[in-house]
Amino acid sequence: MRFDIITIFPEMFGSIFSAGVIKRALEKELIEVHVHNLRDFSHDKHKQVDDRPFGGGQGMVLKPEAIFAVVEEIRKNEEKPVYLLSPQGRRFDFCLAEKLARHPQIILICGRYEGVDERVVQYLITDEISVGDYVLTGGEPAAIVIVDAVSRFIPSVVGKIESVKQDSFFEGLLDFPQYTRPRDFKGMKVPEVLFSGDHRKIEYWRRKKSLEKTWFLRPEMLKDQELSPADKKILEEIQIEKKGKKDELD
Repeated sequence: MRFDIITIFPEMFGSIFSAGVIKRALEKELIEVHVHNLRDFSHDKHKQVDDRPFGGGQGMVLKPEAIFAVVEEIRKNEEKPVYLLSPQGRRFDFCLAEKLARHPQIILICGRYEGVDERVVQYLITDEISVGDYVLTGGEPAAIVIVDAVSRFIPSVVGKIESVKQDSFFEGLLDFPQYTRPRDFKGMKVPEVLFSGDHRKIEYWRRKKSLEKTWFLRPEMLKDQELSPADKKILEEIQIEKKGKKDELD
């Protein structure tokens, strides 16, 4: 898979992909990451790519000419999606990351300043993407997040596909707690069920903890889930246990 990132600050990506899983994926040629300096596509003698907004107002707006020029040069064909990274976009999540991973190429335009000329939005991009309900100084950090998250779905980037399938959000739930050595750390002990050797008990414990964490931390996620009768029974059990603990405290 190929990622093309369009930015006015290419130096921000200098070392960010030079370590960890992404570095190994690049070395194995499982993915490609190409960073393009928007100023290289400006015909202005000063390489200016922004200007003041028509109608007045604060800040600067990225002009359309260079953005159209770079996309036209690097886009393999019109079916390859182009995304503008902006706080006004569709919320980036697990499902969107998986969807993007199905494309052989995606182009990411890093927004800046007060935004981009609306003609880019209307006539060039496929969609806008936001990594959260907050404003960054630019789209570059968002591009890094997207490359990292999407790459996990590319075959062989993560050692075992089971690791991806066990991630939080894969089944619409948060992940269950994980433990490793030592078994007893300063009196804080690993749950005994994980040493039982009974895989059914372990799977039940993990499912329960996953549902419990989701119910406590992200209850809105459960509204979109088609829970099995077994999951509903576990949730009832969790709620009864919570009520019992509350009664004890009272």
